[in-house]
Amino acid sequence: MDPVETEAARRRQEKENSAIQVVHLLVWCAICIQAGDYAAAAGILAEARATLATTVSTDEGIGRVMSHFAAALAQRLFPASSSNSGAAAVDAASSADHARELYRQFYEAGPYLMFAHFTANQAILEAFEGCDRVHVIDLAIMTGAQWPAFIQTLACRPGGPPSLRITGVGSRYALHEVGTRLAEIALAVNVPFSFCGVSVDTLDELQPWMFPLVPGEALAVNSICHLHRLLVDPDASASTSLPSPIDAVLGLVAAMQPRVFTVVEQEAYHNKPTLVERFINALFYYSAMFNSMEALPTDGRAGAEAYLEREIFDIVCGEGSSRAERHEPHDLWCARLWLAGLAQVPIGPSATWWAASLVRAFSGAFFHVEELAGCLTLVWDNQPLFTASVWRAAPTTSMLATTILLPWE
Repeated sequence: MDPVETEAARRRQEKENSAIQVVHLLVWCAICIQAGDYAAAAGILAEARATLATTVSTDEGIGRVMSHFAAALAQRLFPASSSNSGAAAVDAASSADHARELYRQFYEAGPYLMFAHFTANQAILEAFEGCDRVHVIDLAIMTGAQWPAFIQTLACRPGGPPSLRITGVGSRYALHEVGTRLAEIALAVNVPFSFCGVSVDTLDELQPWMFPLVPGEALAVNSICHLHRLLVDPDASASTSLPSPIDAVLGLVAAMQPRVFTVVEQEAYHNKPTLVERFINALFYYSAMFNSMEALPTDGRAGAEAYLEREIFDIVCGEGSSRAERHEPHDLWCARLWLAGLAQVPIGPSATWWAASLVRAFSGAFFHVEELAGCLTLVWDNQPLFTASVWRAAPTTSMLATTILLPWE
């Protein structure tokens, strides 16, 4: 081998060895934190960060991912004095406006939420075929990015569009802006449209009276990457006789008897009760997420990275009720939805084909879509990232009593 090539190979191997060493140090730091040995954890973290600063590039690859996890561990150990960018991201994320902006940038940066929205929309459109009046309840409408394409597709329906009603759950201030924008789009393409906003801080505050149902109106309920925030620690759910938040919301959805209930969640397991299990699972998952983003255009990548960093900090720093990002894999969601009185609707071949085409066109060969047990999963280089599934009320589920339309704007 040429001496120059030999030297280059030697340096690559050194960097790889250093990166593996940092991973081991970060995991060992998490082990010490879990054991309550904070002095040892601080020393190990200092060694890991020194190695990152001197021998591992944090501009790309595993070094960039580890820098976020190291910052999260620092925030957990020194919450009052940490001044890293990650801590700033956590503080800024307390603003709902900032959270929506990060969501928007994450949406635009890659195929992740586009895959989720497209797959859900296809299922809802199929369920609405032949219906003259349709109603979509979006349990987390955020910026409303899912619905312009949906409205435009309805406008092109043979025989004319149906009358569309969207009920969006979200921040009061965002709801007004989203409703106005969607109404303008619907007006431009001649789709009869009305919008209702439901403002709550958390989904478990939802009540049946907030969603008046109209006889003869086809109903769809939609949730994109938010149901996991209703999950709680096992000891918390066992300490009360009341239904857990997720059971209450799923029971509400099942009682509405929607034609379709579309669910998209991260294909990850970050709801483990111990820090070390969460940390290791998150390290693998977000390594794949960051690697996948490096294959995408750089425009908007910083905002998308901040969106993911916010999740990492929540998983690493939060315990008990303070932790919101409780991702679980699709097999656990399937069991939970089935127990709630919902039946799975297999995603059809047409939706599968179109979703795969969208992902290929947007991002190249390393992204692809896999169908498993009637669900669709977005995959990066053999690592599942997001899974979409479709449900409906089982025939035995009782009808929600509220069927009278209440006044709303």
